[in-house]
Amino acid sequence: MAFPENLQFIRAQAGVTQEQLAEQLSVSRQSVSKWEGGQSFPEMDTLLRICDLYDVNLDTLLRGSVEEASVEDTARYDRFMTRFARRMALAIGGIIAGAGLCGLLEAWRVSEMLTGAALLLVVTVCVVVLVATGIQYENFRKRYPVIADFYSQEEKDAFHQKFVWYVTGGVGAILFGVTLLTLFFSVFPEQEPYESYGASLFLLIIAGAVATFVYAGINDEKYKIWKYNRDNNPTPEAKRRLNLIGTIQGAMMTLVTAVYVGLGLSMNLWRTTWWIFAVGGILCCVVSIVLNPYKGED
Repeated sequence: MAFPENLQFIRAQAGVTQEQLAEQLSVSRQSVSKWEGGQSFPEMDTLLRICDLYDVNLDTLLRGSVEEASVEDTARYDRFMTRFARRMALAIGGIIAGAGLCGLLEAWRVSEMLTGAALLLVVTVCVVVLVATGIQYENFRKRYPVIADFYSQEEKDAFHQKFVWYVTGGVGAILFGVTLLTLFFSVFPEQEPYESYGASLFLLIIAGAVATFVYAGINDEKYKIWKYNRDNNPTPEAKRRLNLIGTIQGAMMTLVTAVYVGLGLSMNLWRTTWWIFAVGGILCCVVSIVLNPYKGED
């Protein structure tokens, strides 16, 4: 495979157009088109820039086959993303499970101070895990801005079959929780400590369902390596839009956390205001959809 074919391959793997590649290399789109057509050849500094951007060996780019050299997961992308999905799922589900744990502590007549302290401890641990995992992910993306698509179609199809069960299983768990809660209160009166037991059981089931959704969603994205490459090499306009999304979402979740802690400390609403985080998450999704620079492409 010669340089023109290698360039076309790595550009396609990264999910960028000729115009986007030209912006990254500070050249014209016509230059990229001529390189891929074998009509001209880039200068050495441009070749080195391509190697840096797409993590390609210069000798392989010029004389070898980038496609053949990228059939293995040299960056251990699969292992990293699977671990990333597991930690994010456990941390997010853990926050909801913490609210369920508080209900059990109240039913067992544990003091309000200890109950609040237990919830704060659970939330703190989960937030630390979320932040640390997010930092690790950003470091991985900086170290490996481009990943060759090493997954076979059989592997992708096999996961998509599992993905259906993950989603339907989570939905089924939520419906089961609603049914169980209804049956519970048909047997026990709607008063303490039974209300706390019922609510705690329901929240624990919801926590498991949410963790399943998060784990399945991140793993589904894992197989879209073209999207990973595109997001790591955005155009200047897309980069500005993504930075704006991140700023707004960060401000939202900071405000949500402040409101939750404030209501908990001032009005002792630790157990009943957990839904604020769900609302914050939904608003973050809305912001991401509305300001998405790749709207219509995904």
